[in-house]
Amino acid sequence: MPCPDSVTSLTRCRWAETDPLLRAYHDTEWGVPVRDSRALWEMLMLEGFQAGLSWLIVLRRREGFRRAFQGFDPEIVARFDAADVERLMADPGIIRARAKIEATIGNARAYLAMRDKGEVFSDFVWNMVPDAPVRNTTGQVLAQSPLSQAMSKVLKARGFKFVGPVIVYAWMQAVGMVDDHDPACFRHPATR
Repeated sequence: MPCPDSVTSLTRCRWAETDPLLRAYHDTEWGVPVRDSRALWEMLMLEGFQAGLSWLIVLRRREGFRRAFQGFDPEIVARFDAADVERLMADPGIIRARAKIEATIGNARAYLAMRDKGEVFSDFVWNMVPDAPVRNTTGQVLAQSPLSQAMSKVLKARGFKFVGPVIVYAWMQAVGMVDDHDPACFRHPATR
């Protein structure tokens, strides 16, 4: 009898069990603290594109997004104009939602405005979570939290769009501000 593949036999969060791409993302990225400002911004933009869809759709198109949005370089994206919006609307490698595309361009401008005022995006968002990672010990994954509501509010006040508390909570999970691994998951702190 063949030995089971150790990667597929691990106990994971249930959402990661449905597809190999989700498993790989869960095992190597989800919940790992991200401190790089540009990478944090990229993930926030991808979470915005995920709104109303599945994360798997975004993962399958992530490289297309990176190509279309020039590596998610805020300096470049902030200069996108109406012609770029139309180019992106015709790009089958991304999710072609005009409001989300326009929000990403506006969010690049908001990101740069923060930088120009001396705010480092990474420091700004991580300072809102002083006890990070917030560890969820209940085994129940929330859709949002008082912390994601507060962060959503301050991001919106700085001009960001598609940063509602549900999107922000998913982002906080993804970038390691919140540890929502199921207690039985091999990546949960109690099992490490």
